[in-house]
Amino acid sequence: MATHSFFANLKNGISINLKKLFVNPYREVNINWFKLKYYKHLPTGKIRTHLLFDKNFYFYSATELLHGLKEIFIDNIYKQRLSVEPYIIDCGANIGMSIIYMKKLYPKAEIVAFEPDETNFGLLQKNITSFNYSNVSLFKEAVWKENTTLLFSNESSMGSKIDKNGINSITVKAVRLKNYLNRRIDFLKIDIEGAEYEVLKDISNELQNVENMFLEYHGSFQQNNELVEMIQIVRDAGFNFYIKEAASIYETPFFRIKNPNTDYDIQLNIFCFRN
Repeated sequence: MATHSFFANLKNGISINLKKLFVNPYREVNINWFKLKYYKHLPTGKIRTHLLFDKNFYFYSATELLHGLKEIFIDNIYKQRLSVEPYIIDCGANIGMSIIYMKKLYPKAEIVAFEPDETNFGLLQKNITSFNYSNVSLFKEAVWKENTTLLFSNESSMGSKIDKNGINSITVKAVRLKNYLNRRIDFLKIDIEGAEYEVLKDISNELQNVENMFLEYHGSFQQNNELVEMIQIVRDAGFNFYIKEAASIYETPFFRIKNPNTDYDIQLNIFCFRN
């Protein structure tokens, strides 16, 4: 009986591993095995298109395209239950994948989106036009704790961010997010590459108007106190929260041998929701 159970489990394990070798999760976003290999080796340098849900989707970096498609459409990072006509604010909309995902779930959604990077915003406009969405307002602005102008690292990538050092930066318009939170918001997404602490502090009293919130946190070990403070703000606003690692930075944290492709020590996805 035990022998039969062992061989049955072994056979089942081999079957599962073989399926993993040949199953392509990107198939649902129109990327077959050959195109996946092609995209993985495709250099940046010009704007290209991918046929996504029978519409042209414009992108600049194939690596970031694959990352975004997997995170948003395959792993369903933003999947949630909202009202039929939700009001959504997307801070750090990048090239529009999060908007397309939410519009697929909720076609009647009203979405306000902010993206300060010049190249990303151009692609964002092209993609929203390509999908012919209504009730989507796009702003080439950074969200911040006041209405001002800021130095910005215009990297044409997911890593574009406010640059306090001012090296190789441009000036962008910034708007105070707090001024947009004076009504019920079904979903607030904040992915603003290191500016989230200052913004969250400023909007803390308005979070009562927010039903669900997503925060991508970027920080160093020296900023651990800021992360703790952010969690306290979330709790004080009445949210429950769930935390996932957004990027694997230290495979062995006690040795702190860092992934060289990131500027941060900590990168977390923080999901905030109410009972």
